[in-house]
Amino acid sequence: MKLTHMVEMHGICKSFGTLKANDNIDLDIAKGEVLSLLGENGAGKTTLMSILYGMLQPDAGGISINGKAAMITSPLVATALGISMVHQHFMLVNSLSVAENVVLGYEPRKGAFFDRARAFDEVGKLSERYGLRVNPRETISNLPVGMKQRVEILKALYRKSDILILDEPTAVLTPGETDDLFRVLEQFKQAGKSIILITHKLKETMQVADRITILRQGRVIQTLPREEASVDKLAEMMVGRRIAFSIERRQMPQQLPVLLSLRHATLKREEVKKLNDVSIDVRGGEILGIAGVDGNGQTELAEALSGLARLSAGEIVIHGVPVKSPTPGKMLGLRVGHIPEDRTIRGVIRRFSVSKNLILGYQGSDRFSGRLHLKKDSIASFAREAVEKFDIRCGGIEESLEYLSGGNQQKVVIARVM
Repeated sequence: MKLTHMVEMHGICKSFGTLKANDNIDLDIAKGEVLSLLGENGAGKTTLMSILYGMLQPDAGGISINGKAAMITSPLVATALGISMVHQHFMLVNSLSVAENVVLGYEPRKGAFFDRARAFDEVGKLSERYGLRVNPRETISNLPVGMKQRVEILKALYRKSDILILDEPTAVLTPGETDDLFRVLEQFKQAGKSIILITHKLKETMQVADRITILRQGRVIQTLPREEASVDKLAEMMVGRRIAFSIERRQMPQQLPVLLSLRHATLKREEVKKLNDVSIDVRGGEILGIAGVDGNGQTELAEALSGLARLSAGEIVIHGVPVKSPTPGKMLGLRVGHIPEDRTIRGVIRRFSVSKNLILGYQGSDRFSGRLHLKKDSIASFAREAVEKFDIRCGGIEESLEYLSGGNQQKVVIARVM
């Protein structure tokens, strides 16, 4: 039996300056299916879905919902049409509770007043039903990244949407949380709802998708059923060349020099020990992995090592020398770079240009700054070199960072630190 199309997008075009993000794209999503939208950073995935959700307007093309032409001029219009989007960058009000964020705009009322007790009850039951256990009374600002992702998903569930767009939803989830999410998606699917999954994770795509659409440089390369796909085939279509997935691990020398040490580090916040007598050594030429469920001190560890948080006890040692009163500027001066977990808060200024973002934190160095002014030629030269070396896809170094895809914004952060 042929599935009914809930969404049809025809000839969608969208440009940002000279960058053509979507180039004559056709896409359809059937009722009761999971469509995976695959592509490299800057392939146009998020732009396309932002158009479907009404956050952006296409330069050309049209959209039909349930067979009827739709002018989706805003997220409010999209929501009225049964479309919800869980964003890669959270759309939450930090000062409000979980429940208040979930029901925002759709508040239950008792007479003329907001029924807060009912909101707590409804959101609590919803989170338990779908295995997304979040305390509805907790303030958003107190939640770790993984929990904030759950709140975004709860917002979509609360609105009873028929079409759910998920933009890189598993990026901050543990494997167990990812499995919980996929069970939720299966419930959506069984209820006849449509899910569009934007992701880079090929194995997850093979696990959950019914059909897969591959974008490359703003164009649809192919749409195929999962049964005809493989991880190798999808990767090759994404990047346009064969990809080798195997990594040859070399044997590490026994005595590599210790570049950075954390000695008996304790970090308290509101009398809670986020770090408790932690000691580590990081050696030259190695990658040290820190593992743990979200909220167990990884964020505080990174903040301490980058000077963003002050240790309650213990010390940081660089090249054998203790760092006195570490600050972000001092740690940068000691060549300790930081790529934060949430780039939108501490990694970039989205309304600044690509070139300005590429020197943030380093703008006072001799390379980029004179006595009274910035060295524009030096900054431009560095920015052009970084854009080429790290394949940052943008309309030019003076383009506002907000017009870049999430992945290309991340490349800017990485290029700056490296």
